[in-house]
Amino acid sequence: MRTILRTAAAALLIAACGCSSQAPGGEAARHGANQDAALARTLTAYTVEFLRRNPTTNTYLGGAGFDPSLRDVDGTLRDFSPAALDAEARWLSETSNTIEAFAPEQLSSAARIDRDVALAQIRFMLHQQQARRYQERALDTFVSEPFRAIDWQIQGLTETGDRTYGTADEWNLVIARVNAVPGYLATAQQQIQAGIASGRVPDRRMLERDGLETTEANAKYFAEELPALGRARISGTDRDRVLSDLTAAGANAAQAYRHFHDFVRTAFFTAGSTPTVKPAYAADRFAMGEDEYNWALRNNMRLDKTATQLFDESMPIVLATEKEMVDLARGIGEAHHWALPADGNAAVRAVFDELSKDYPKSDAEMVSWYRDAAFRLVDYARKTGLFDVPADYKLDVTETPAPLQSSIDGAAYYPAPPFKTTGVGRFYVSPTHNDRALLQANNRAALADLSAHEGFPGHDWYYKVLTEVRDRISPVRWLTPGAVEDSSAMWEDSLPAEGWGLYSEALMAEPRPNAPTGFYSPEEHLYQLQGTLYRDLRVRIDTGIHTGRMGYDEATTLFSEIVDFLPGSCGAAGKKSDAKRASCEAAERAIFRYSKWPTQAITYRLGKDQIYALREEAAKQLGAAFSAKAFHLAFIRQGTIPSGYFREPLLGELAAAK
Repeated sequence: MRTILRTAAAALLIAACGCSSQAPGGEAARHGANQDAALARTLTAYTVEFLRRNPTTNTYLGGAGFDPSLRDVDGTLRDFSPAALDAEARWLSETSNTIEAFAPEQLSSAARIDRDVALAQIRFMLHQQQARRYQERALDTFVSEPFRAIDWQIQGLTETGDRTYGTADEWNLVIARVNAVPGYLATAQQQIQAGIASGRVPDRRMLERDGLETTEANAKYFAEELPALGRARISGTDRDRVLSDLTAAGANAAQAYRHFHDFVRTAFFTAGSTPTVKPAYAADRFAMGEDEYNWALRNNMRLDKTATQLFDESMPIVLATEKEMVDLARGIGEAHHWALPADGNAAVRAVFDELSKDYPKSDAEMVSWYRDAAFRLVDYARKTGLFDVPADYKLDVTETPAPLQSSIDGAAYYPAPPFKTTGVGRFYVSPTHNDRALLQANNRAALADLSAHEGFPGHDWYYKVLTEVRDRISPVRWLTPGAVEDSSAMWEDSLPAEGWGLYSEALMAEPRPNAPTGFYSPEEHLYQLQGTLYRDLRVRIDTGIHTGRMGYDEATTLFSEIVDFLPGSCGAAGKKSDAKRASCEAAERAIFRYSKWPTQAITYRLGKDQIYALREEAAKQLGAAFSAKAFHLAFIRQGTIPSGYFREPLLGELAAAK
């Protein structure tokens, strides 16, 4: 797509968006414009300092493209030491006071939104540090953040030749960041030890998977995979020196991960060849609690419902989607002349079993099938005019790296850094390690739905459009307080982004000119409904497990029985079928993710519902003048913030353009 350059000066101007489109209106209008500009300066300073203190987010967003002074931040990792966090809290409190001093009634609509977004972010960060003291138990953050930062950094390297990437200066920053890993993990150990003393410890499952398994994966990555990647990608006259420094830094980082692994092993597990969590840490500790959950709903997602309301409302929605699947499965069975069971859920399962016979025979073939499905979706959008897709549109589909596999259940998308002009987004597909049952779950009919969500017109398209119009979006609307994607995250950005991903799945099922049944075949549509079903169920499970209404094992069984239409407990003794085993394993991975990422799992369905509600309201107001294409672009242009901030301004914008 066409690249739009961004500078700090342009960011300052755009952060004040809303005033530039106002017609002259005397002294009051000039005062309002001045207030917008003053707030924009404050928010730009806040953004720069935020990125300086959060190096991984800086890399994720390409902060150096926003402000050149942030370039060297890509050679660092976040400082979680008590002294640094105390200094950060003082800065956040002072910044909050400055932003609150801007009277909302003296600001434009867009500036009021930016003010409210920044204040919610600051409240979250102070609450996370001071009320929850989450830094004392953020094990998955500590373990995954260095790899994630470096992986995004490598994504953004400059192309230097045929299959080579990164200038010497860029690789020097990578090396500096790798050299920072031992100190970072030493501070992490101090925080976890403080958590042990205060009774704030991670859940036993996080101890096992992030504390032991992911630390081992990271040690291997830094010792073996990163140097190999350097050998493949580094070029230039300094190649030997850069590669030597990278290898040495990687060896030290790997040793630090092994040391951290041993610390976790000794602190939380009994001695012996088979690690067993010590009795003191064996109880479930994942529940967020009802008060904290409701606080997050209000502050982080700008929702007016409580966990209780969401839990109570969720099951009828699940059952309605389930019924739709039963009806469709019977139609598919009739078309194929399959004899299906009389029971509706068993009939759906029987259709899934038939469709699973056409499955990829390896992980490599599975990834290639996802890639093919993604580009079929692009062709469909071009033919139907659903979106204006540039001729040079590209989508990178690749296997999930080992250190991220414990956090990515099936697939995920990581965008290119939006403030930079280099790098590509990646649609990651997690390997099954050639497990036949898991490959069958990724059969040919099952791929289109997830490709629509992670690829096109889901996340890849969403972030490309966002980047294309970034000069119209305030920088605070890009920030991801707490973390980009782990248990420390605010998830403010998840409601619009994941809502769009799920909306994209449903959008491709809608009738279009020359496509009366939409993009999907009936078989693909069945899997699209299954995708809807488990996002519906996530609301029930996430609110349930984090408020004590549902246990972990109960949630795992419920997920398997409803999503995969396979009755029976996942904890029952005795041999299970391969399909039930694979289902229970997938269900348990999903519940583990929800257990350590409270409120993230609900963002899919709730975000999709908000988009449909906005679209229906816009269509009602505009009548024959309504354009779905214009609505989609207008929605994305608001940035990665919940629609609770911009519902009325968006509708007003669409009406003004009528």
